[in-house]
Amino acid sequence: MQNSLTRKPIEIKISTVVAVAVLLHEASTPALEAALKEMTTGSPDFFDDEFAVIDVESIAAETVDWDALIPLFKAHGLHPVAVRNAREEDYAIIRSHGLSIDVVSKPRHEPEVIAAQAEVPAPAAKAEPQVIIRNNPAMVIDTPVRAGQRIYARGADLIITASVNNGAEVIADGSIHIYSTLRGRALAGATGNTEARIFALQMEPELVSIAGIYRTFENGFPDLQAQHPAQVRLIGDSIEVSSVKTVG
Repeated sequence: MQNSLTRKPIEIKISTVVAVAVLLHEASTPALEAALKEMTTGSPDFFDDEFAVIDVESIAAETVDWDALIPLFKAHGLHPVAVRNAREEDYAIIRSHGLSIDVVSKPRHEPEVIAAQAEVPAPAAKAEPQVIIRNNPAMVIDTPVRAGQRIYARGADLIITASVNNGAEVIADGSIHIYSTLRGRALAGATGNTEARIFALQMEPELVSIAGIYRTFENGFPDLQAQHPAQVRLIGDSIEVSSVKTVG
């Protein structure tokens, strides 16, 4: 009886919910529908009921048919939960569909070193180069990641010392390091870090992604140099898979 009196009817805790970012470059619903059909190749579980944040920054000046767009994504296994970079006049209709408005705070990019040549005298002796070391946090997982599991290293790199099995998903805002076999899905640079990479001693992934750009391997994985770990990185707008050549 005492527990029922002291227990709160509802608790609110901080939780991390991972959502894919859907960047729209077209406002035309038929064009988007055709693109989704081509992307999913008709597979109803391609996106596996993923939450989605719709980013309309590229089509900010165009009119979006939200009444058609949101059901379109749901029909293809994506569940929109928020819209990013929307026009203020669209807020009401977006909220009427139960979606949130994701307000993006864009950081100011300031140079790390500002040099004024006229104000800095030449050094009398040869100056040693300045080395800046940043502490990048990391999440470490020592057990296998099994089918159905999802691990997200928010604001950090992800280090896994065991295998990532088929049907598992590992996500990091930074890079992903797997000291075993990657067979599931790996998504690095989840918040847009295009410099993030994915490393594994053996690559057999279902899907890899860097900063939202993904690649699947229905036609087989690229032949890599034997006995070398592999890496996935972003070159322009393309995912590159290559061997990591060790020294020694």
